[in-house]
Amino acid sequence: MRIKLSSIHVDDQDKARRFYTEVLGFEVSVDVPAGEYRWIALRSPEGGGAELVLEPDAHPAARAYTQALLRDGIPITGFEVDDVDAEFTRLTEAGVVFTQQPTTMGPVRIAVFSDTCGNLLQIYQPVGADG
Repeated sequence: MRIKLSSIHVDDQDKARRFYTEVLGFEVSVDVPAGEYRWIALRSPEGGGAELVLEPDAHPAARAYTQALLRDGIPITGFEVDDVDAEFTRLTEAGVVFTQQPTTMGPVRIAVFSDTCGNLLQIYQPVGADG
């Protein structure tokens, strides 16, 4: 068993695609019509087999879940980076709004930011890996 797809519910697929590709740097692996929405899958240019699917939050349960996490300040997912502080600087310069600046918490250094599409995301770096 392998992790191949992981989904994030977004309030606007076009805006999410722009943010995740143009700001975060992911690459589109699939973008095809799927009923009234689209199947948009992204992958990291750094490799790895998992893809991130940008799902519409049209289902009331999905919307309630993502809104509750956002309201409570809980990131929907995390992305490992080599240097949290450098990534924080790069993303801040790109206009990304952080809700938590880089902070060491146990075995990781993390920062949390808005994806502009209804979610908080976390970047993290294992402590001791260049940090």
